[in-house]
Amino acid sequence: MSEQQDLIKKLEVTLSHTDIEVITDSFNEIKELMTFYKCAIMEVETKFKVLNERFKLSIDRNPIDSIHTRLKSLDSIAGKLKRKGLRMTPNTIEQNLSDVAGVRVICSFVDDIYMLADCLVSQDDITLVRVKDYIKNPKDNGYRSLHLIIEVPIFLDTEKRNMKVEVQLRTIAMEFWANLEHQLRYKKNLSLQLLRSTSRELSECARISAALDRRMQDVKNVIDGK
Repeated sequence: MSEQQDLIKKLEVTLSHTDIEVITDSFNEIKELMTFYKCAIMEVETKFKVLNERFKLSIDRNPIDSIHTRLKSLDSIAGKLKRKGLRMTPNTIEQNLSDVAGVRVICSFVDDIYMLADCLVSQDDITLVRVKDYIKNPKDNGYRSLHLIIEVPIFLDTEKRNMKVEVQLRTIAMEFWANLEHQLRYKKNLSLQLLRSTSRELSECARISAALDRRMQDVKNVIDGK
């Protein structure tokens, strides 16, 4: 089964016949667009790798623990557009979704997050579109992370294109909590009572995680003489 046939089979249950026809007609253009997003991911990932090497020299350590990348699947894109009441075309993807391409940067300390974010958006080929700071303003469930929507240029054989990329920066503790919370939250067949009790426990775990980040940052500041 081809990739196009596989996608159509997944979408037949949720999308109308007209929507399926639209996707089928523009499938090659959508696939091309996805390669543009892949290129944008590589551009941003490289920028962070360069910064990490630079800081290894200037501050004698690597502020980045790891970098993870993610390209949203075509069926996830179709589902999100459907919830917005939009059909899946290359134009609607670019105009209405900002999280197709994702780069997640795991940092050692909270200060590293803001330092790296500032370094990234100060580069003259990066355009900052939007910031959501869930570290200073955590979500109700305790989730913490710094989210940036940026535009980065990619250079093709015939043109230059600006592509949106969602960048998430978080500490090791934030990443640990977010991964476990995701696993537990999406377990099936949980009762309402169990969901409520685990939500309270997860919120407490998030509070402890935030306290750990603060204490580790304080220890680092003492060592650095701040």
